[in-house]
Amino acid sequence: MPRVALKAAVWAAALAPLAALGFWIVTDDLTANPISFITNHLGQWTLRLLLASLATTPLRLVTGWGWPALLRRLLGLFAFFYAALHFSVWILIDHFFNWPQMASDIVERPYITLGMGALVLLIPLAATSTAGMVKRLGAVGWRRLHRIVYVAAIAAVLHFIWLAKVGRIEPYYYAAALAILLGVRVVDAGRRRIRRRRGRPQAAMAAPSSTP
Repeated sequence: MPRVALKAAVWAAALAPLAALGFWIVTDDLTANPISFITNHLGQWTLRLLLASLATTPLRLVTGWGWPALLRRLLGLFAFFYAALHFSVWILIDHFFNWPQMASDIVERPYITLGMGALVLLIPLAATSTAGMVKRLGAVGWRRLHRIVYVAAIAAVLHFIWLAKVGRIEPYYYAAALAILLGVRVVDAGRRRIRRRRGRPQAAMAAPSSTP
């Protein structure tokens, strides 16, 4: 599939949940607790898109496909977009700019602390997602900064687990998916480290023969 068509498909898929939410609002089909429904819908899609962005590299490592990497930044930006909407509902509708109450919630409710932490961690990643910022930070610095996304994802999953009612197993599916994705990265890092260690003696042996 051409790159433009691939990204267009991602745009359509990522915006579909927002369009569905707009339809439910217009048709007044938001269940008995509209604020909770909207907040949960936006929060879950934040997590799904964040995990989808994190899945691109493990998918490349497992399958050898290169095209998933093309979608990583776009999926990450959509995850941040939904996180910002999720947070906006909390500010505008849930609390309506009641800053003392929001500050109290952040301090006293651990699941809100984790959610706020995840959002704060995503901000510098979204701000440095442009090609210009990659060039300014340098490839190594940019990669190091963007490793924060793993911390943000862990915080987001814990936020959902802590928020969910007892007996609800859906958050644990997200936790399992994140564990698998991180596991693939850890295994790959371990294999690369072993290869480097094995390569050092061979390089040391080859070095004298290359000198005159």
